[in-house]
Amino acid sequence: MKVLDFSGIKLKFLGHSSFKMEIDQKIIYIDPWESPDHEQADIIFITHGHYDHCSINDLKKLVKSDTLIITTPDTTSKLASKVHVGDMKLVKPYDKFDIGDINVKCTPAYNINKEFHPKANEWVGYLITINNIKFYFSGDTDLIPEMKEVDCDVAILPVSGTYVMDYEEAAQAAKLIVPKVAIPCHYGKIIGSIDDAKQFKEKCSFCRVEIMDE
Repeated sequence: MKVLDFSGIKLKFLGHSSFKMEIDQKIIYIDPWESPDHEQADIIFITHGHYDHCSINDLKKLVKSDTLIITTPDTTSKLASKVHVGDMKLVKPYDKFDIGDINVKCTPAYNINKEFHPKANEWVGYLITINNIKFYFSGDTDLIPEMKEVDCDVAILPVSGTYVMDYEEAAQAAKLIVPKVAIPCHYGKIIGSIDDAKQFKEKCSFCRVEIMDE
């Protein structure tokens, strides 16, 4: 898997919707599932409770005594009984907080024309700012009106369709957001393929696109 370096912030794609960030020896995971990396985490972000985003098997490997897990309330019963959690913060859309010098804003993530991710569940994406670089991990979502409000440098967007927006909708989302870099995800395991990522790239002539498993 490709690793991108954003002014010392290393971003690695771990497959599906899973990512790893490394900055100043701090290890951060977003939605780790079937992760090939087992380096223990300082912070783990979980967007919602579906098994491919809140994976007990992965968390058991990645959590250490002082790992902070940022997650949604629907995951707590699953985590409490099976993972030794050092610290946990429960979040909902529009929450804002700092973790040291890392700024976090929780964004809405939901379906409009399907029922897999209801808006009422208050599941999230994350806008994570480190060293003034803003990373938007959209979570499992369709093209939603709230994306007009997202201001980021790097946008990580699902492209596979069926459960989330497809590559055409993801390209429209990128056009709304206008990031410096767009990264497709949510393909290659459950549904979708690298062809969806390539189609997304073709439609995003207005910004740089990185397909991180090419």
